[in-house]
Amino acid sequence: MKGENLQGLVEFVAQSLVDRPGEVSVEKRQHGNTVNLELHVAKQDMGRVIGKSGRVANSIRTLLKVAAAREGSRVNLDIAEPR
Repeated sequence: MKGENLQGLVEFVAQSLVDRPGEVSVEKRQHGNTVNLELHVAKQDMGRVIGKSGRVANSIRTLLKVAAAREGSRVNLDIAEPR
């Protein structure tokens, strides 16, 4: 069950930031104690999720690291290019 809360956290934060929350999805892959999350958003919302100089993305990653530490795991977040 590790990573489910982390995945939900990323979805919640991303949906709060974007104009098209219905197009937000997060894929989870787990390798041992490490959870890899891949965030997908609409092309128009990429700037909102990344922010100036990547500040928003780095803030999301910081939140995730704190939440993962509480679960006793590690987490990586990638923001995928729109398809």
